[in-house]
Amino acid sequence: MSTSDPTASPTTFDLQHRVDSVDSTLSSPRTAVIALGSNLGNRMETLQGAVDALADTPGLKITAVSGVFETDPLGGPDEQPAYYNAVVVLRTTLPPHSLLERANAVEDAFGRERTVRWGARTLDVDIISYQNALSEDPVLLLPHPRAHERAFVLAPWLDADPAAELPGHGPVADLLGKIGDAQGVRRRADLELRLPE
Repeated sequence: MSTSDPTASPTTFDLQHRVDSVDSTLSSPRTAVIALGSNLGNRMETLQGAVDALADTPGLKITAVSGVFETDPLGGPDEQPAYYNAVVVLRTTLPPHSLLERANAVEDAFGRERTVRWGARTLDVDIISYQNALSEDPVLLLPHPRAHERAFVLAPWLDADPAAELPGHGPVADLLGKIGDAQGVRRRADLELRLPE
């Protein structure tokens, strides 16, 4: 005699399998790339907190996280501290605008203030690409309109995914090669972000 009441018969619940099978159990998962940056406060603690918060988001699974790159500020007010930058690659069932809402919520949780354009910040969480989506919506431009020009996005992205391609611009390795070392991006081999277990 079968029953759907879990108290009436033994059940097997394999949480790890359910997490690992997110691509097959949730409808239409998409690949997205998110860039993280911080140049105020405890930069490493903030970046790790952002990775943890993203990983804790229902309908989202981080599949790769880059190393940490230290970057001279590009644009904005003078005499800013150097940034720590990283990239996460993820699979998600969240639509682009819901993913943006989550990214903004993570920024807010770490005290992000938007008072000065390109000013110093505790945390920056930018959606760089969402599958092959192209969007001219001013709220969420896809892919990120300046990603192809920014070594602090391209270098960690290439580190997380050596085969990465930026929609509409081509292989990330080629884009980074065109920029060269001019933007002061340095890999920090002594620093590492962890994926939550």
